[in-house]
Amino acid sequence: MGGFFSGLFQSLWGAKELRVLILGLDGAGKTTILYRLQIGEVVTTIPTIGFNVESVTYNNLKFQVWDLGGQTSIRPYWRCYYANTDAVIYVVDSADRDRMGISKNELISMLEEEELKKAILLVFANKQDLEGALTPAEVSRELGLSALKSRTWQIFKTSATQGAGLEEAMEWLTNALKTRQ
Repeated sequence: MGGFFSGLFQSLWGAKELRVLILGLDGAGKTTILYRLQIGEVVTTIPTIGFNVESVTYNNLKFQVWDLGGQTSIRPYWRCYYANTDAVIYVVDSADRDRMGISKNELISMLEEEELKKAILLVFANKQDLEGALTPAEVSRELGLSALKSRTWQIFKTSATQGAGLEEAMEWLTNALKTRQ
């Protein structure tokens, strides 16, 4: 009976917004991806101090997307935003080989948090348009993604500035979220 009323209310007032965090080290392309998804074009960005929050509708799902700054001094505050998160988009600068270890440590630390245990993980191996970028398979290996046995996750080859891979990644995410519900 509760499911009936829930479905009725959703059809009358629309489905709830799904909460998505966009996380990653500074300079990975998080804000560029957020605005590319929201308005469909590249905007000039500056380093995010704090956060940006925007609504993004994709494939009949409405997302409340939180883009959190990735500087070293800001990362400890990510956990303040974990509650009620449906999915995490983790953005990696595939050309930044020197910081792959740091990126892995931040990802693993975040995924161990109780509030994110059920969150779906979508990894963007971003900046694939740059020479010397690691392939998605190499990024996956560097991040240790194969060890994530009890979590729904996927990695996609992306270029935020060119828009490459974003459509396929969001298609996968919407399907994964619909399947989970």
